[in-house]
Amino acid sequence: MILATLAGWMNRKQQDVIEYLLEENRVLKQQFDATGKKLDLNDCQRRSLAEKAKKLGKDQLEKYANLVTPKTLMAWHRRLIALKYTAKRTVNTEGQKRMQVIRQLCIKFAQENDHWGYGRIQGALANLGYEVCESTVGNILRQNGILPSPERAKRKQWKRFMRNQLSVISAADFFTTEVWTPHGLVRYLSFFVINIAKREVQVVHTGCQVNGEVMCNLARELTNDFDGLLGGMKYLVVDNDPLYTPAFIEIIEKSGVKVVPTMRGCPEQNGYAESFVKCIKRECLNHFIFLGENSLRRAISEYMKHFYHERNHQGLDNLIPFPYSPAKPDQSSEIRKFERLGGLLNYYYRDNGKEELKAA
Repeated sequence: MILATLAGWMNRKQQDVIEYLLEENRVLKQQFDATGKKLDLNDCQRRSLAEKAKKLGKDQLEKYANLVTPKTLMAWHRRLIALKYTAKRTVNTEGQKRMQVIRQLCIKFAQENDHWGYGRIQGALANLGYEVCESTVGNILRQNGILPSPERAKRKQWKRFMRNQLSVISAADFFTTEVWTPHGLVRYLSFFVINIAKREVQVVHTGCQVNGEVMCNLARELTNDFDGLLGGMKYLVVDNDPLYTPAFIEIIEKSGVKVVPTMRGCPEQNGYAESFVKCIKRECLNHFIFLGENSLRRAISEYMKHFYHERNHQGLDNLIPFPYSPAKPDQSSEIRKFERLGGLLNYYYRDNGKEELKAA
């Protein structure tokens, strides 16, 4: 009699818990419905619910399930069973590997060439030794959400348009450094010009006295017919610094290069120059206390060598602009480290018997 009473009490308690959980789920579902949001479950959560749902069966699910329908839970369970037999059966055969390379090349060619149709991409693949039909190329591009050639050309990205123009655009800017001198702490200005297409930067002046006369001399140096950095350029992007005097602009524009000032308060319009300032400060200048002008000049000189010959540039597909070592070194040779500025700037390379780094 006591056991029966105890069992009945436990059953009532369990029913109370079930009813509370059902009400809690119902309220939660109402909240989602009111906000228009959908329940976003990950695979582990779906798997857990599906396993529990299978034990209850369809009749019990229709009675208790609130967050998702019994049909959805059973579909998740069927998918779980299917994954048991298919998820681990991927075989990387030579044909599959070859097809994966073809997919990657199709996507690459389409993204980099807006005017290439299926036939042109098919021909480019054939040049590389991959024979496929046009319908295969079309299927691959559609599966990856890439539009056909006419639609891709109409939606040509602004970034790609600008990249096509970079070969004739340079940018200029200043960065400042505090230097300790016999007269106290003095601010030095460094003026640089960057060839945006090549990421080629030249720090053309560093000094504590920069005025209109100095800027005019720099303008003449930049537009020199023999080795001026603005040779072949059409545009020079600058900010609204008053050091870009009318005389400076006149000398630049007489050489055929138009000076394009950015809008006030919009440094992102000169983003390439601003990015270089951030790099040289973060990676080099912010780590030193400079005692005299010579120490500053040495740090800038060492960083520029590192910037050109040893540093990978994300804007250039993570390549080094002018590397010392070959692009594909002998992997059997020993790995060495070359240091600049006391180990602040490091470069790792394969020792292939060359002496470029020692000379640098």
